[in-house]
Amino acid sequence: MQTTHLGNSDLKVSKICLGTMTFGEQNTEAEAHSQLDYALARGINFIDTAEMYPVMPRAETQGKTEQYIGSWLKKSGKRRDIILATKVAGPARGMPWIRNGHNDLNAANIRAAVDASLKRLQTDYIDLYQLHWPSRNAPIFGQKQFDPALERPHTAIAETLSVLDELVKAGKIRAIGVSNETSWGVSEFIHQAEKQNAPRIASIQNAYHLMNRAFEQGLDETCFRENVGLLAYSPLAFGQLTGKYADDLNAHGRLTLFPPSWSPRYTRPLVLETAKRYADLARANGLTPTQLALAWCYSRWFVASTIIGATNLKQLKENIDAYEVELSDELIAAIEKIHAESHNPAQRYYAHQCKRSCGQTYWHRYACPFRSINKIDQAFF
Repeated sequence: MQTTHLGNSDLKVSKICLGTMTFGEQNTEAEAHSQLDYALARGINFIDTAEMYPVMPRAETQGKTEQYIGSWLKKSGKRRDIILATKVAGPARGMPWIRNGHNDLNAANIRAAVDASLKRLQTDYIDLYQLHWPSRNAPIFGQKQFDPALERPHTAIAETLSVLDELVKAGKIRAIGVSNETSWGVSEFIHQAEKQNAPRIASIQNAYHLMNRAFEQGLDETCFRENVGLLAYSPLAFGQLTGKYADDLNAHGRLTLFPPSWSPRYTRPLVLETAKRYADLARANGLTPTQLALAWCYSRWFVASTIIGATNLKQLKENIDAYEVELSDELIAAIEKIHAESHNPAQRYYAHQCKRSCGQTYWHRYACPFRSINKIDQAFF
């Protein structure tokens, strides 16, 4: 397993990272420990979690993922063998059970979140501490457009960075990262770090897969020039790129276990159609759909580490084994052809309907001549 330095930090991480958001919901504590043991045996030293996990997020289970990792760390004695990453939840995502809904990324909330994670993880330091999503209004989680009408009060990046600097100096965290961020957000974090003589962000954890390559639209250049490593999450598009839903719409998995409102953008007709095209392409070239999708992420020059997740060891083995798959130039050309014809179908769209006389539906609110609209039809997400 190859390793790489993450940004300007001294963290040396494996090119594959074990994602853990199934621990505590789809996986028991024993199963979680088995996955951690297997990943470590295969050369993976990078473990990613979050205070809000597992998913589906619920008050009854929040924090269980970190607890399961903590019990494994205590039992195994492997703390020094891994790079441990976790994330602090931001505001406006409907999880009032986390710090009683006080989830803005200000000093008090971040300090409280770090201390709670350290306790659950049974460790005295976190290697990589990430902001799960921005405090401000931003086009994230696949949203295509920035909408200034959604502006809300938020904590400035300068304040957030200041408390992270304190926590680094206190030895509670080693490096910092962002997640679900934009080019502007990355640039502002770098600017504030230089201004405050504070730590630079080492990484950005954003969705990246064959059906959402939005990272290639400017963020790749920003991160290259600022030396910020991409941690690509959801490389299998919530399971769509495994081909199992193309074969059976009712296949057992996150998209059928959880309510449709949790991930509607992954069940849009164009996503289903495109997933089938990639699955057919993989099989025509002697690969499984999973191998094709993961080999794509593993081979991209801007991906520092790809975050994989599984609910059993068989899946985990296939995901790791895909690291050995090399895509031919002809196969890459075929992937690019599908991408050109079905451009990022898993990104979100917003539909808007005029409240006045025209009554038309628009993809962007400013297309309406009256600019007097309501957001409608959540199926477009």
